[in-house]
Amino acid sequence: MPFANLKVPADTLTTESKKKLQDAVTDAFADVYGERARQSTLVILEEVADGGWSLGGTILNVEVLGRS
Repeated sequence: MPFANLKVPADTLTTESKKKLQDAVTDAFADVYGERARQSTLVILEEVADGGWSLGGTILNVEVLGRS
């Protein structure tokens, strides 16, 4: 079973954007493994709390990343 665990900043994606991202990842796995993989592809989208991570010493939050 193909599996993807995506971590994104909380409150930066709309419900529609989340679905679009999950569908794109599923499509990518199906492109690589063939359509047989589509039904068993598991995509988990985890939202990291605002300020819960940093990049290069810069705290990433909604103000830095924006909202889609």
